[in-house]
Amino acid sequence: MSVRTFVPSEMSPREAYALLISCVAPRPIAWVSTRAPDGRVNLAPFSFFNAGGANPVSVVFSCTNFRDGRPKDTLRNVHATGEFVVNIAPYWLAEQMNQTSFEYEYGVSEFEQVGLTRAPSLYVQPPRVAESPIAMECKLFQVVAHGAGPVAANYVIGEVLCFHIAETLLKPEGVVDNLVADYIGRMGESWYVRAT
Repeated sequence: MSVRTFVPSEMSPREAYALLISCVAPRPIAWVSTRAPDGRVNLAPFSFFNAGGANPVSVVFSCTNFRDGRPKDTLRNVHATGEFVVNIAPYWLAEQMNQTSFEYEYGVSEFEQVGLTRAPSLYVQPPRVAESPIAMECKLFQVVAHGAGPVAANYVIGEVLCFHIAETLLKPEGVVDNLVADYIGRMGESWYVRAT
């Protein structure tokens, strides 16, 4: 087979990003809700997301910088408060989830912008997405910065304090029925995948 070699250091950050997300797919999506110190709430999706470990239970997502190098609202809030909630968006919430990725001004609540309902959390201040059938309340363990400037990574590692799972998704043994969950994942470019 003939191959073509790409060297990230010889590419622009935007070109390298586009190549990376087309190679690592499908990716699960963390729909992260945070709260600023003044109480303003933020909600944004991140497709650089996965489980971290099970003792303690942890998750990790990468909150890359904006294309101009500024940190995103989610990262600012996590640094300030040490708390966040990972909500999972099923297929029927895909459009609203995608709309929360728009670059709203700092302090604008995506919940109100896209018509979602806030649900109170038990252990952290940021609210859950009431419409989401799965939510994980998390406390920050560590942020690991990797790189600087546009689309540089900030790996947010959180310990899961509790899970909120819709009864309709649970099997008798207490795990999520993947055939019912109707998960979506991010592909390259503007493509999504639906797990059914």
